[in-house]
Amino acid sequence: MELLYIDPGTGSMLFSVLIGATATLYFLARAVLLKLKFILGGKKGTADKSAHTYVIYNEDKRYQNVFRPVLDAFERHGMEVSYFTSFKDDEAFTAGYKFVKSEYIGEGNAAFARLNLLSADIVLATTPGLGVYQWKRSKNVKHYAHILHSPGDATMYRLFGIDYFDSVLLTGEYQKDDVRYLEKARGIKEKDLPVVGCTYLDFYKERIEKIPAEDKHEFTVLLSPSWGPSGILAKYGESLLDPLLATGWNIIVRPHPQSKISEAEMLERLSKKYEGNGNLIWDYETDNIHSMKKADIMISDFSGIIYDYTFLCDKPVMYVNADIELALYDAYDVPGQKPWQVNAVKEFGIELKEEQFPTIKEVIQNASDSEELARRRAKAKQAAWQFEGQSGEKVYEFMTEKERQLNFTGSSEQ
Repeated sequence: MELLYIDPGTGSMLFSVLIGATATLYFLARAVLLKLKFILGGKKGTADKSAHTYVIYNEDKRYQNVFRPVLDAFERHGMEVSYFTSFKDDEAFTAGYKFVKSEYIGEGNAAFARLNLLSADIVLATTPGLGVYQWKRSKNVKHYAHILHSPGDATMYRLFGIDYFDSVLLTGEYQKDDVRYLEKARGIKEKDLPVVGCTYLDFYKERIEKIPAEDKHEFTVLLSPSWGPSGILAKYGESLLDPLLATGWNIIVRPHPQSKISEAEMLERLSKKYEGNGNLIWDYETDNIHSMKKADIMISDFSGIIYDYTFLCDKPVMYVNADIELALYDAYDVPGQKPWQVNAVKEFGIELKEEQFPTIKEVIQNASDSEELARRRAKAKQAAWQFEGQSGEKVYEFMTEKERQLNFTGSSEQ
């Protein structure tokens, strides 16, 4: 029987490989079908005839603010950069840039068809899954760089999300060790891992500071769940909302953007139930800073907005069910303790248990913001948001220096 034993670590890796292989076969089949459609339709894919030095790709409106500090840095230095976006109303089109050449390249497969035939020295994107799903490496691109869009763990992507990039731009030094572990365990090439800070937090810091204070402020609770069955809105619903609304305070519910797609029925049901409730606001705006500015305290789970609120507003946060099922994430293959972002909230946050929901008003009133919690928030911010206010310049410096290295050596990083 001992010959049939598989240790947990090996079992984890086999599980990851199985999922990855299945996903790869699925998208390979889709790619073959797409190619057949092109052939039958009399179309033939050709390489991008215009070579680009720097390309930045934005896949969605949620990420345009990740790139704004970087685009501003290129513009400030008078350095031309090609900015490809899948968001038709991207603010870059109306920003008055001279050196940022913005272009809408479509969504989904249309965008990937363009990217897969690209010719460029460096491509920067938030999009994970290079070389795994639809997005394939172009033989005419020298270097692919991934930039993190949150100050959490670099391993909190779906399996193999960042494996095949040449570099991953980090928000904090602590993110390096887990990436290095996966590179060694999976036998893949080591990536450049520069720490550049967090571009979107830098962007929002300037924005949130300009929002004027309310003339007449009423105590406000911001409920910001993640999505999926473990998210607090899906898991608890009315059992949490009913006692919150009974407090008489202003309650802002900001569902995760993915909830509108994956949990539309739940949102519709809850919206109808609480329709006409004057102290409940549903926030679906792209920017979260207005709700965060109003809120005196936030309740969340394992959502990344915890760090936006903590780092930008420096106010207390309560968490419910902060654990997350890691089986489909790269972090699952990293042994030892849970990811930093899962543990950090338990250090600076205040736990809210389900049995406390009926007396939630008293619980919140007694959840004072101590000097110790403030100190812990500051410690987490220092670790996860390095080079505060400098990220756009840091990314610019990395890209331009990497381009000089590539063309000096004449090497290709394919």
